[in-house]
Amino acid sequence: MFTQHHTDSLDLKLTALEQMIAKFPEFKPVEALRAHLGSFGMSGQLALRPMYLLSGGQKSRVSFAIITWERPHVLMLDEPTNHLDYDAINALIVGLNNYQGGLVVVSHDEYFLNALCDKLYLVQDGKCKHYKGDLQDYRKLVTKELGY
Repeated sequence: MFTQHHTDSLDLKLTALEQMIAKFPEFKPVEALRAHLGSFGMSGQLALRPMYLLSGGQKSRVSFAIITWERPHVLMLDEPTNHLDYDAINALIVGLNNYQGGLVVVSHDEYFLNALCDKLYLVQDGKCKHYKGDLQDYRKLVTKELGY
């Protein structure tokens, strides 16, 4: 699970690599952990910098590396594009479109949602139901209901 407050679960004194080692202490060799971090753009010396020196987007990349290490069947992503620049958002879209598992995404980023999601569900009155339209249809519905 990737939450919008994902940095709260990171130890900012550790490096990205140390973060992975602490999370998965039983895993050897360390080179595989480094390679996985590298696949998220956290390679070379960047993987050895303390987390408190990393940008918000770089911390997000470390969090993505951690949640995908064990190859989960479903990823739950809450506002995953927070702290990411345009290039990082596009890289995330490519990576998630290639992901073989299920995705549950909560986001306000319409560009991201349109590029990634093929189904839209609405949560309303404690119920979750499939919405047959797209984001444009939903926007029209909401603006009509609000009287805009």
